[in-house]
Amino acid sequence: MSSNSFAYNEQSAGGEATELGQEATSTISPSGAFGLFSSDLKKNEDLKQMLESNKDSAKLDAMKRIVGMIAKGKNASELFPAVVKNVASKNIEIKKLVYVYLVRYAEEQQDLALLSISTFQRALKDPNQLIRASALRVLSSIRVPIIVPIMMLAIKEASADLSPYVRKNAAHAIQKLYSLDPDQKEMLIEVIEKLLKDKSTLVAGSVVMAFEEVCPDRIDLIHKNYRKLCNLLVDVEEWGQVVIIHMLTRYARTQFVSPWKEGDGLEDNEKNFYESDDEQKEKADKRKAYAMDPDHRLLIRNTKPLLQSRNAAVVMAVAQLYWHIAPKSETGVISKSLVRLLRSNREVQYIVLQNIATMSIQRKGMFEPYLKSFYVRSTDPTMIKTLKLEILTNLANEANISTLLREFQTYVKSQDKQFAAATIQTIGRCATNISEVTDTCLNGLVCLLSNRDEIVVAESVVVIKKLLQMQPAQHGEIIKHMAKLLDSITVPVARASILWLIGENCERVPKIAPDVLRKTAKSFTSEDDLVKLQILNLGAKLYLTNSKQQTKLLTQYILNLGKYDQNYDIRDRTRFIRQLIVPNEKSGALSKYAKKIFLAQKPAPLLESPFKDRDHFQLGTLSHTLNTKATGYLELSNWPEVAPDPSVRNVEVIELAKEWTPAGKAKKENSVKKFYSESEEEEDSSDSSSDSESGSGSESGELGESGEERDSSEDSSEDSSSGQDSESESESGVQSKRAAKKNSKPKGKSGCEDGEKENEKSKTSESSNAESSSIEESSSDSESESDSESEAESRRVAKEKEKKTKQDRNPLTKDVSLLDLDDFNPVSTPVALPTPVLSPSLTADLEGLNLSTSSSVISVSTPVFVPMKSHVLLHRMSGKGLAASDKMVSVQITLNNTTDQKIENIHIGEKKLPMGMQMHVFNPVDSLEPEGSITVSMGIDFCDSTQTASFQLCTKDDCFSVSIQPPVGELLLPVAMSEKDFKKEQGMLTGMNETSAIIVAAPQNFTPSVILQKVVNVANVGAVPSGQDNIQRFAAKTVHSGSLMLVTVELKEGSTAQLIINTEKTVIGSVLLRELKPVLSQG
Repeated sequence: MSSNSFAYNEQSAGGEATELGQEATSTISPSGAFGLFSSDLKKNEDLKQMLESNKDSAKLDAMKRIVGMIAKGKNASELFPAVVKNVASKNIEIKKLVYVYLVRYAEEQQDLALLSISTFQRALKDPNQLIRASALRVLSSIRVPIIVPIMMLAIKEASADLSPYVRKNAAHAIQKLYSLDPDQKEMLIEVIEKLLKDKSTLVAGSVVMAFEEVCPDRIDLIHKNYRKLCNLLVDVEEWGQVVIIHMLTRYARTQFVSPWKEGDGLEDNEKNFYESDDEQKEKADKRKAYAMDPDHRLLIRNTKPLLQSRNAAVVMAVAQLYWHIAPKSETGVISKSLVRLLRSNREVQYIVLQNIATMSIQRKGMFEPYLKSFYVRSTDPTMIKTLKLEILTNLANEANISTLLREFQTYVKSQDKQFAAATIQTIGRCATNISEVTDTCLNGLVCLLSNRDEIVVAESVVVIKKLLQMQPAQHGEIIKHMAKLLDSITVPVARASILWLIGENCERVPKIAPDVLRKTAKSFTSEDDLVKLQILNLGAKLYLTNSKQQTKLLTQYILNLGKYDQNYDIRDRTRFIRQLIVPNEKSGALSKYAKKIFLAQKPAPLLESPFKDRDHFQLGTLSHTLNTKATGYLELSNWPEVAPDPSVRNVEVIELAKEWTPAGKAKKENSVKKFYSESEEEEDSSDSSSDSESGSGSESGELGESGEERDSSEDSSEDSSSGQDSESESESGVQSKRAAKKNSKPKGKSGCEDGEKENEKSKTSESSNAESSSIEESSSDSESESDSESEAESRRVAKEKEKKTKQDRNPLTKDVSLLDLDDFNPVSTPVALPTPVLSPSLTADLEGLNLSTSSSVISVSTPVFVPMKSHVLLHRMSGKGLAASDKMVSVQITLNNTTDQKIENIHIGEKKLPMGMQMHVFNPVDSLEPEGSITVSMGIDFCDSTQTASFQLCTKDDCFSVSIQPPVGELLLPVAMSEKDFKKEQGMLTGMNETSAIIVAAPQNFTPSVILQKVVNVANVGAVPSGQDNIQRFAAKTVHSGSLMLVTVELKEGSTAQLIINTEKTVIGSVLLRELKPVLSQG
């Protein structure tokens, strides 16, 4: 069929040229004044003459030209009588083209088509399968109830035809007949049941489509054919695959029990953190009790390869199947395929992004590794931009919010004003969802109030109003600032929002509110209705709260204006307010409660995702896209409590299933998780030996998704070279060791465990050598200032404690997540890095040189000594005699045996770390004598986050859950820099990257030495030389990503000071501000 249709297309191209030539000649040679119009009447005369010719070649040429006209969308219906005469032609080529024409126009010209019905019936017995199929297509296209019995008979005969192509057309005809006469349903179901048993892949998709149209509730017809459909799925054509997958999704929801258990939707670390050990064991028992039905597994396994399909609809169908019926632990496999579809055209992107938006609300972890794929491009249309914004908001968390806020700052400047407004709403949602950045976002939005663009200002006002509702008492200054904007803003919604805010907080701004009412009273008549209502509300609130009665006459004036307004809503509101607030003899009991009515506490608005309520629609359907139930939508049923009898799917002829099962299927099921490429499988198998500890589902080598291969190769070459440097260095080479440390930081979040086992022995020996000296070390990563040898030794130990050692890494490993490069910002930290064009060997040679020159600008300095703090990890009562405490940054754990028996095999058990966090465990302690004590060292890379690192401290007999949460000050390394560099960096980190607070304390607490002591007690920062007596500056950088943290304490007049923190890591900045503020305020 395909070769024939190709021939038609090829030949019709020539026909088009002829036709164009014919049209041109007819218009060029008019035969009179109205020749131009008369030529239209004779336009197809030559085609009619050719169709009536005795020569087959002329007829064939005419039919090719006519089919060419139809292909171009031209109307050829007037040629129907001339074409239909040739339906009985003996020439097969002509007959095929005539049937193509009749399928198109039979419904429009039913009477003429009926004249040839006997010819169609004869053609159903034609030896050529294409003629038989075409005759059935034409017959089913004649929408006349009289021929229903003839169609029914033709479908029955065609369903038993030897040709699968004819049987496929019979399945298509079933749907047409059912829409023409629904009373034929029972007879059609018999034909469907017969065709469902068909072994041909050509028929499968069409008959399932007929099943979905005619009898979607007859699940019993599918039972015997379920396994056959699962096994045929890979070989069916793409359209058929989509139909079958959707049908099998509904089938699975009725026949199998739910593979989702309670709490399965949570991320592993959340689940383990909030539950007790007993609850975990109970849930583990329940999970073990669930055994997946082999048929359920068959469907999931056989659809997985289709995620590689070139057809976006097939990939989307498999994705929705996994989402709705696969265990939640296996759903992550679809995320990479869906992200791949974002390279398609904008229509496909729109649908895929809508589905990702729905998924990302419930399962953030699925799409977090692909965060960069959802960054907005300037070429994206507005609808795509807003969907990407929605997804970025859903994926925002404490770890990535700093990166996202930098993105949003750029989006606000977009020329697309609708998109800029949507971005501001997004910032507002992030501020409500992540409390750590609420103040940062609010400051950023206040900065936008001075924007030139009125739409941006208006949207900012509306969002600020919502944010201030959540914490109104703290922000009197912002309300005053917004009151000043009332003169310049003209957008009604923004004006109304400002007036509402002033009305709600009129007691907090007693001088400003009456003046605002005075100004708005002047312009009342020209205001928008929305603004007028808020002016009335403001007047009423001031009337009730203003003790000086400044606004009494103003309010009455506004009420009189509103009484005669054209809008009946405003007139109605005016009458209501007058009766409520102006007492008279007619006033009812309500007027006593006027103040409580108007100034009642309003609940803060809930900023939710518009996709929150879409999850009840099946993903990938029209109903999900429109967010309303479309005609023909079939709802997914709930999982049954008890699985129906699985034996109904057993087939007498078992050989069929064996024949269709691919030979390597069983082996593939137990092999590696990857299926996208052989190279990835090989990479995973090679990594599995060295990475056996990490059980996470993070996928390696996926930087290709965002086009970052070059950067990743650069990072891996730097890492390998730094590893080589560190091996060859002597212990006294402190400066170059720093350089190697610094250079290995950009690649932070994954791939750290590969070298872990190789280095374990050497690390253990290092920590044991330094054990005696480490007890005297400070909790802020301090080093003793003695000889260079002991300095190098203690530095190495201290680095291990806070951050996992990243030396001796396998240079071939590319286990890097897409977020790695977010934490690496060459602008904010001016460290000269090797350019990507250098070869790895040249990079290794030049590495130390580049870093040594840059270290004179900004380099890690020696920390200030402060007293150590220790924390109890495990109390001796809950640890059955084993007690453990840790010193935070050095992460030195002191194990004490408080019992009278020996404790054996003390080691770290299961690690429950948030995504990206890494831990280097201490060497197991064979035994601990009664009343004995031992100190062990371990390294934790907290990934610039204050999230808790939870793990199990195990002995021979028991395991105890413990957790370490780092103080934010210990996530920093002190930095030495000049005042000029400090100011330059501070200038780059403004807007949302800046948080500030006012501190009040006695003057004696604001001496430089006191401030220095207090700041370094809280945070591991270095003092920056200052040329001004009233300003003290401190600088540090985050241990994991090397982002700068700039702290400024500026003394004001009297006993106040302003504390300013500038950093890209806005979450850490906000937390540090909260910790420093009370310390600096104390006496």
